[in-house]
Amino acid sequence: MENITVYIKCDRNVEVQSQDVYLKDLGSLRCQDKLIGAKLKSIKVHRFQKGECKRCVISTLKLVELMEEMCPNINVQIIGEPDVLVGWVDVNKHKGFVQGWKIVLVCLISFFGTAFTIMAYHNDVGINDVFSQVYRIAMNREPEGLNVLEVSYSVGLAAGIIVFFNHIGGRRITKDPTPIEVAMRNYEQDVDKTVIETAGREGIEEDCR
Repeated sequence: MENITVYIKCDRNVEVQSQDVYLKDLGSLRCQDKLIGAKLKSIKVHRFQKGECKRCVISTLKLVELMEEMCPNINVQIIGEPDVLVGWVDVNKHKGFVQGWKIVLVCLISFFGTAFTIMAYHNDVGINDVFSQVYRIAMNREPEGLNVLEVSYSVGLAAGIIVFFNHIGGRRITKDPTPIEVAMRNYEQDVDKTVIETAGREGIEEDCR
């Protein structure tokens, strides 16, 4: 019988909500034979045990081994990542009153932390003295209380932050990713790469043996 070609494209990082991890959870699979494709997608590749680490690294060679054991007459072509970092997310653990308080706490820390940073920076550079000097030069008199220069600076600072972070409330100004999203994606990629390389060096990566 002629071998059937199967294409598998795995993601670098996936999250599952159940203890059992199946091949379909790790990426996309393409096969002309629908029956074989369905059988391969249903292969269980890992099971997380309670009390153990909730992350594991699975090599695509392990997936090929399991696929060939179930269907010997296939030719597997890997077009995605060579290793997959799988994380088990306990959905029930991240719900309820505690999660809401965590969100509120993070928002408060972000708000007051940012405000303190801005005030500390302005104090270091002596922004009040700069405003006063510019006001004297432009208006030829001493500033009295709040002036138009300080108001303009405050409005411009807020507008600059909104434009830079590409957000107004929950809405985007453009469809481009925000600087925070770019930084978080780069951070996630570095973490994933480090975890995968560490698993390979320590010999805890799930590979064919």
